[in-house]
Amino acid sequence: MSGRNRQLQAVSPFLQKVINWSSIIGAVGTIAFCIWAYQAGVLQSKETLSAFIQQAGIWGPPLFIFLQILQTVVPIIPGALTSVAGVFIYGHIVGTIYNYIGIVIGCAIIFYLVRIYGPAFVQSVVSKRTYDKYIGWLDEGNRFDRFFIFMMIWPISPADFLCMLAALTKMTFKRYMIIIILCKPFTLVVYTYGLTYIIDLFWQMVPK
Repeated sequence: MSGRNRQLQAVSPFLQKVINWSSIIGAVGTIAFCIWAYQAGVLQSKETLSAFIQQAGIWGPPLFIFLQILQTVVPIIPGALTSVAGVFIYGHIVGTIYNYIGIVIGCAIIFYLVRIYGPAFVQSVVSKRTYDKYIGWLDEGNRFDRFFIFMMIWPISPADFLCMLAALTKMTFKRYMIIIILCKPFTLVVYTYGLTYIIDLFWQMVPK
């Protein structure tokens, strides 16, 4: 067995524990924050949510971008929540830009981590069912590139996992980043605007 394989087997259990606990803590923290924010009136409207976050002042945007990077690399907080929050807090244009910056940087980090740790990192983040469902695309050669482009445009694809999968192929980092940079804006706009519209309807139904 090669030294690299031994390293992967040694690293994988540690990564699995860190990522699993991070996801659990993130989910519990998100639920707790939403309950507190609702009771405190923070979620009463887009305006109250924006005013609450704006209290961070100049540190708000960099902290938000860092949070978006973090949730892209490790599923601590649902990506849908942070993306929609960015639009509600900073507006459609600026919020989308902040989302875009964070997600693109996060995607670059994902690629780098998978190139270092290989399948062990991927299997530590996603379920076996998801991994087995898409892993066959690694044998498709150039077809995977076309599949990857399509899935990066498709708003409801498992984008983070597919970014990890791309790192397991022979795709160069340059080609990978070009696809991410060009495709993510379309996906992000469709995804966030659709969700914000649904949430707007929900807020209209919530008693003031």
